[in-house]
Amino acid sequence: MLAWLPLNLIYGKPYILDVVIVSGLSVAKARDDHYHNPPDYLVLEPRDTTGRTKNLQQTNTSGYKFQGTEKEFRRAERLVKSWGARGRKYEPTRGYQEKLRELTSRFTYRLDTNYAKMDRIVHSGIEEFKTKVHSTIVNGMAVRDWTRLFASGSDARIRTELKERLNITENASEQLRV
Repeated sequence: MLAWLPLNLIYGKPYILDVVIVSGLSVAKARDDHYHNPPDYLVLEPRDTTGRTKNLQQTNTSGYKFQGTEKEFRRAERLVKSWGARGRKYEPTRGYQEKLRELTSRFTYRLDTNYAKMDRIVHSGIEEFKTKVHSTIVNGMAVRDWTRLFASGSDARIRTELKERLNITENASEQLRV
């Protein structure tokens, strides 16, 4: 993974702040261990798609959030308990995935398209990388402080900081070069 900003913070060519290499398997495991909590939240592997043409083969898991009633949830919990002591432990095996598909066929779930976003995965390597990047000084301020500034919605303060730190003014917009 890499972290980057535009060279001039709000415009320009990409400027790489830092790079980290972590095991993809460890990231997937951290994601699955963090989210998978049947029957409330399910992580499903794609079905076998090797018979399809290359562009239609699926390799990404999907996250599903329970959407049924409390009564249905209790029934789903009883079903998961019937799987035994390891019934809640995530397994990519065909047998376990079929159990999860039984839940999705008997109860209402919604697809969660956000579960695999890097910022939502609790992984020590990613967290260390984020901390390091947020502490990186860019044009006199830490990345975390630039983030807070832009999220503040204070146009006056943003104008002031851009003028003082980057000599960017509203009147100079036609002079900006990418």
